[in-house]
Amino acid sequence: MAGDNPLSPEQEECLESVRRYIRDNAGEPLNRDVLASVAGYSVPHFHRIFTAGTGENITDYVRRVRLERAGYKLRMGAVDITAVALAAGYQSHAAFTKAFKAKYGVSPGEFRGLGCVEASRLLREIKN
Repeated sequence: MAGDNPLSPEQEECLESVRRYIRDNAGEPLNRDVLASVAGYSVPHFHRIFTAGTGENITDYVRRVRLERAGYKLRMGAVDITAVALAAGYQSHAAFTKAFKAKYGVSPGEFRGLGCVEASRLLREIKN
């Protein structure tokens, strides 16, 4: 969406710094208040800019980043799914499993059992 959004170069740069903050702090609480503060905007203004610049609302973007990171950990051999769930910001194994299965079509345990090529394909293909 970067080619057709109405954001200024300064706003684009701000969004990139917020996306980097999200990636670097994916295991921490990341809500609109925290991220608006990182951006230096009010919550409503930040929400409008973020959605215009990314095509996703803040909650969906953070969830996607966390689930992708969890998928890579599982693909690389993480054994403890509960630890992966907690690191992804989920309060329980069950909540993580439900979200993971909704995104990738398989449970974390099933995903972990996939071969590296198949797991990588799933991580690349699912971007929404």
